[in-house]
Amino acid sequence: MADFNLTPSDPSTFILNGIPGLEAAHIWISIPFSMFFAIGLLGNFMLLFVVSKEQTLHKPMYLLLCMLALTDIATSTSVVPKALCIFWFSLKGITVGGCLTQMFFLHAVSMMQSAVLVTMAFDRYVAICNPLKYATILTNARIAKLGLVGLIRAVLFILPLPLLLSRLPFCANRIIPHTYCEHMAVLKMSCGDVSVNRMYGLVIAFVVNGLDLTLIALSYGLIIRAVLRISSKEAHQKALSTCTAHICVMLMSYPPFFYSILTHRFGQGIAPHIHIILANLYFLLPNMLNPIIYGVKTKELREKVVKCTFRMCSLRATDFKPS
Repeated sequence: MADFNLTPSDPSTFILNGIPGLEAAHIWISIPFSMFFAIGLLGNFMLLFVVSKEQTLHKPMYLLLCMLALTDIATSTSVVPKALCIFWFSLKGITVGGCLTQMFFLHAVSMMQSAVLVTMAFDRYVAICNPLKYATILTNARIAKLGLVGLIRAVLFILPLPLLLSRLPFCANRIIPHTYCEHMAVLKMSCGDVSVNRMYGLVIAFVVNGLDLTLIALSYGLIIRAVLRISSKEAHQKALSTCTAHICVMLMSYPPFFYSILTHRFGQGIAPHIHIILANLYFLLPNMLNPIIYGVKTKELREKVVKCTFRMCSLRATDFKPS
C-alpha cells in the first residue's frame, strides 16, 4: 500500500508510525481495534440514551455514569480514527498543531475521567455511610458543579503541556513511533532543553492523579470501616456489591495509565510494540467494558436498557407491519 503521508522533513508535520515492528500486521491489528471501538461507542451511546429518556434514572449516580461515558467516547474517538487511518491507508502525517491539540485533548479528558472516578467514590461513600442524607448531600446540581470543577481543573493543568512544547525546537527526524500524540513521545522529538517539560509532566501524573487516588482510598477506607460495624453478613455483601463496578473501572483506568507513564521514562527494556499496543488498549478496553460492567452490576440500569431495547424493537416491527 502506498504511503499517502507527508515527508518527515516537512517542518510543519510529524509522522505517526503506528506500531513499530508490526507494520506488516497493521491490517490484522485494525480488526480488534475497530471492533472494540464500535462496541464501546454502541454501549456508551446506549447508556446516554437510556439515562436521558428514563426519568427514574435522573439521579446523581447515573449522571456520573453519563460523565464517565462521555469521557470514554471522547478519548476513544480522538485516538482510534487516526490509528485506523494509519493501519488502513498509511495516512501517517499530522500537523504539529494537530498533534499538540490531540495531546491536550487526550490528557485533559483522562484527567477529567480521574475527577469523575473520585466523585463516584464520594458518591459510594455517602450512599453507604450516610444513606439518609444522600438526597440532600448529592443532588444533580451539585454533581454537575463537581463535574464542571473537574473540567476546569483538567484544562488548567493540561494546557501548559502543549504551550511548553510549542516553544521547543524539533529535530529533523519527526517520526513518532506511536499511533497518537502522547506527551512523552512528542517530547522525545525535541532537540531543546526538555527538563521543565519532563518535570511538569511528572508532577501532573503523580501529584494530581496521586491526590485523586488518595481521596479514593480515603473514601473506601471510611466505607470499609462503616461496613465492618454492620453485624449482618448479608448487609456486608449488599454494601460492598454497590462498589464492585466502580472498583473494576478504577482497576482498568489507573494501572495502565501509570504503566504508560513509567514505561516512557524508565522502560527502555520493554519492546516498543508491546508498549504501544498496551497504550492503545488503555483507551479501548475501558471504553468498551465500562458500560457493560455497570449494565451487569446495576439492576435498575439493566432493566431500563432491556425495556428501551424491547420498546425500540416493537416500534421497528410496527413500522414494517403491512397496512
